[in-house]
Amino acid sequence: MSGGEKRHSKMKFDSILAEINGFGKFQIALVLIQILSRITLPCHFLLNNFMAAVPSHHCNIDALDTGAVFGNLTLDQKLAVGIPAERDGTPSSCQMFSEPQYEYLLGSNSSKGSFTVQCQNGWVYDKSTFKSTLATEWDLVCSRKGMNKATATIFFIGVMVGAPVFGFLSDRFGRRPLLLVSYLASLIFAVLSAFSTSYVMFVILRFFTGMSLAGISIMAIVLNVEWFSIEHRTFSGVIISLDWTIGNWILVGTAYFVNEWRKLILAVTSPLILSIIAWRWLPESARWLVAKGKTDAAHHYIMKCAKMNNRSKCMATITPTTLLECAETEHGAKKYTFVDLFRTPNIRKLAIYSGMLWFGVAFTYYGITLNITGFGLNPYLTQFIFASIEMPMKIGVYYFLEKVGRKHGQMGSMLLTGLCLFINIFVPKDKWTVRTVVAVLGKSMSEASFTIMYLYTTELYPTVVRQNGLGYTSFLARLGVSISPLIVLLEDLWHLLPAATYCAVAVGTGLVASLLPETLNTRLPEFIEDIEKPSLDQLKLTNV
Repeated sequence: MSGGEKRHSKMKFDSILAEINGFGKFQIALVLIQILSRITLPCHFLLNNFMAAVPSHHCNIDALDTGAVFGNLTLDQKLAVGIPAERDGTPSSCQMFSEPQYEYLLGSNSSKGSFTVQCQNGWVYDKSTFKSTLATEWDLVCSRKGMNKATATIFFIGVMVGAPVFGFLSDRFGRRPLLLVSYLASLIFAVLSAFSTSYVMFVILRFFTGMSLAGISIMAIVLNVEWFSIEHRTFSGVIISLDWTIGNWILVGTAYFVNEWRKLILAVTSPLILSIIAWRWLPESARWLVAKGKTDAAHHYIMKCAKMNNRSKCMATITPTTLLECAETEHGAKKYTFVDLFRTPNIRKLAIYSGMLWFGVAFTYYGITLNITGFGLNPYLTQFIFASIEMPMKIGVYYFLEKVGRKHGQMGSMLLTGLCLFINIFVPKDKWTVRTVVAVLGKSMSEASFTIMYLYTTELYPTVVRQNGLGYTSFLARLGVSISPLIVLLEDLWHLLPAATYCAVAVGTGLVASLLPETLNTRLPEFIEDIEKPSLDQLKLTNV
């Protein structure tokens, strides 16, 4: 096949899509079907804010009740004689006196002969906000608080492993069948995790839940973008990301009314049942079918799309044979793997920079989002503010991307996130209002960078390795997310270290984004050669 013919074949799919309307009823139906599964993603990804919340707690001091005196005291008096006070006057969370210190009742502060020990008989938790959480169920506090943070890390390691696995399988077997596997596996593992009888059983099941949800996370967005025409791709990317905001609101509302962690898992997983029912109406990606040379199946879906979008007349010229010419059959037969992302120089550069970008954006985003107690407000209110700021932010991002482009949008949003994190390092902890306003601005910038990044990466990678590319970048993003909750534990070394780390990563990521090419108004590359030797058409479009 000559170079001219090759270029013609690559233009073809986008021009077919433009003819049958790349943004009609068919595409709207596709987005609506996928909302059902995508709203469960933020519910699970941010579930630890509620499921693993640590209510205020103190040692159980029933063991000190040895004589009649202790039994006659009020609760406040028992706490005064049984538990040392912190500097701010609240009872210590992790220490107790080895025997009652009755002199404290007389107002004496001398602690002669009193010595403190770690909690001996478990803890008593404040159940006013949360009836049961992982921390209260398995006493994941004090010396075991790292185990509580580890539940988020293990879940995200699952997502990290799942992303490349599903990326590879869906490039090999198609987007549609693998989405069903993802729905079923996520539902089964999430429900099983709600019935865990031990901490170890719980974290193993959370790992597999994360692994299964990774499939929905990366395949849904690719399937949508592959069905939208060039001029509506930005819109499709932003619309899909709004599912995240809706899911976030659903999580806050559900968590507010369901304050037992087991029931909360079941409640936020339930939309997947509807996804499994709606899956039968989900189309396969015709672009993927054409790239694989499966032209009859591609023709079937293109006909379906044309019919729904009232463009059946345009289909007279499009037959499986024309699609076969459009598909480069030798490429369709070739099996692509992750190795192809690093085989040739341009795509290798692209893979390295986009990998660093995903790591940094996800690391920062979750660093802010999973630390909702750090702003001194009620966790439900903080989560609600964080979720609500996303909607206007994403609508703003849509107009911004169309005018300024992806590259500058990605750079700007990350550098501004870093700036907000930097400012908050110097704002005293008692100034809650200022801290929260700056944090919400930082969160919205970080949210914008996440939205841009998904769309940007989908446009950078060629169709034949797009899913592999997203699988690989998602893997690195989840690596960032897995490390992110543990960074908070660094405050034991220096209280500003976590904030300084997030800030440095955000700024570094913004600078890496400047090394990537712009994709505004360019055609989606179909094959790796399109990146190694861009066609004249693409270069013209790039320079528009």
